[in-house]
Amino acid sequence: MTTTQPPAGLTAAEQIDSRPLTRNQKSIIGLVVVGNIAEFFDIFLIGFVVSLLVKPWNLNGFETGTILACAGLGTVAGAIVWGRLSDKLGRRGSFFWCIVVLVVFTALCVVTPDRGWWMLAILRVGVGMGVGGLNITSIPYVQEFVPAKHRGLLAGLASVFIPFGLLLGAQAQQWLAEPLGWRGLIGLGILPVFLLIWLRYVPESPRFLQVNGREDEARRAYAWALMVPENEVGALPEIKDEKKASYGLLFREHLKPLTIITIGSFCFILGSFTIQSWGQTLLKDGYGYSVASVGLLFTFVSIADMVGRLGSAWLSDYIGRRMVMLSFGLIGAVGCVIAGMSTSGEMFFAGILIAMMFGDGAFGILNAFGAEQFPNEVRSTGLGLGYGIGATAKIIGPVLMGALIGGSAVKAKPTLDAVPPAFFLFAALLAMGGITYLFAKETRAVQLEKI
Repeated sequence: MTTTQPPAGLTAAEQIDSRPLTRNQKSIIGLVVVGNIAEFFDIFLIGFVVSLLVKPWNLNGFETGTILACAGLGTVAGAIVWGRLSDKLGRRGSFFWCIVVLVVFTALCVVTPDRGWWMLAILRVGVGMGVGGLNITSIPYVQEFVPAKHRGLLAGLASVFIPFGLLLGAQAQQWLAEPLGWRGLIGLGILPVFLLIWLRYVPESPRFLQVNGREDEARRAYAWALMVPENEVGALPEIKDEKKASYGLLFREHLKPLTIITIGSFCFILGSFTIQSWGQTLLKDGYGYSVASVGLLFTFVSIADMVGRLGSAWLSDYIGRRMVMLSFGLIGAVGCVIAGMSTSGEMFFAGILIAMMFGDGAFGILNAFGAEQFPNEVRSTGLGLGYGIGATAKIIGPVLMGALIGGSAVKAKPTLDAVPPAFFLFAALLAMGGITYLFAKETRAVQLEKI
């Protein structure tokens, strides 16, 4: 009787790099993609739900703004908290609990009493916690199972299809709002619970297991990914320093990448998220487009956004992460300048289309690149803290834009006089964000153990 031995000289990680994707590797990628679409569908859907509640609940601008802002606050906290927990509990365990948190708080939202806007706002913080943690947790989860040469695209897919969640939310509002009502629409956010069944068949990250001294389980996880018997798995890759994740370790040894990710994330988020949140209002109230026309135009924006995200993830494996971030930031800035100099609604829309396709399209690789700046033991902690602090732009941006365009932050009176300074500011932010990532370490095709 003969036994098959692993290829001579190849470590388990090198076996991953040398072989085509297996069905199991595609499974974890699919799980992460569907999970991110489902969770961001829920976070986008609340905007549509609130629009249905304004009249029956007699919501004023402050109450409406508070409900929406609380979801953003939750995503910031979720990125930081779950990033830390992912390095302690594992990628799989954190992914599991992010879904549980989302589903539980969504279910509680369904039973919110009429006019209980304050309760809905508090519960949306919990929903945001689940959503904010999922992307931060899922990117390292995929990265630690796939070949280095395609890691940018494959890990980036977790973020590429997030705009599809917005499209699904719009379709749900159009076709299901009347038969289901607002409670039924929110209830759709419970559907991700079925992802827990899928998750049962996916193991923990082998890199996490190895860093935490669970080498036998790490070998089994590699065997699962490669779809080979355990005795055909090569030696585990060498890990230079097995240090426990902590904020102290992060600040002592990884302050530079943490600073780059924080500043870069803040610039890209403030530049693109604010356009996403206020672009529709400016087209409608500033340029006089109908609600239906604005909805159609932003369908094209969502499609362009997905194309841009897919392009940034794909290109990052060919021209490098730094060049993608720089070029997408600069092209996005050009789009903002076009919008700022616009003399018509068509020119303004063309500008924001370019800005979103490239400025927001950079998110196809932004978090994946951020995660690659840290070694295995603090990968999620570093990404979660850096991106979480940067994501405060989701709160600052809409408030800043509200002040620039007139009125208050929650009940603005848009005037086109404010478009040039606002969009020139966004152009500067996107350009600054792209330049910031030039100071990051290039990680194209580099094995995670060598980072």
